[in-house]
Amino acid sequence: MNDLFIKLIEKLASIDNTALFAASIFPYAIFLFYLYKIKAVNNLVKKGYTLTVLFVFITIVVSIYTLNYYNKTLVEVDFFHGLAESFLTLSDLVILLGFLKILNNLEVNNS
Repeated sequence: MNDLFIKLIEKLASIDNTALFAASIFPYAIFLFYLYKIKAVNNLVKKGYTLTVLFVFITIVVSIYTLNYYNKTLVEVDFFHGLAESFLTLSDLVILLGFLKILNNLEVNNS
């Protein structure tokens, strides 16, 4: 069982996921489209999920930069990897603040 699992993981690791990564923007765009139609979700949550698209864009740009100027992948250049990941942290923080705002606006019924 272990050998089969390891072979499966190795096979999955050898697949180029660039096309899958590029195609994933379509379901996420559909998610954002319907998220913006929901009135119960505040704008902070919506903006946070939209900032995730900015994170993807920044990651792509910085990845191309590190490949061209350092001849290394983004993961190998710590400063730029941290810079790109900081945009994900920013979007997560905005989403968290939005959900905290929703929770603070809920009426508490203590009996």
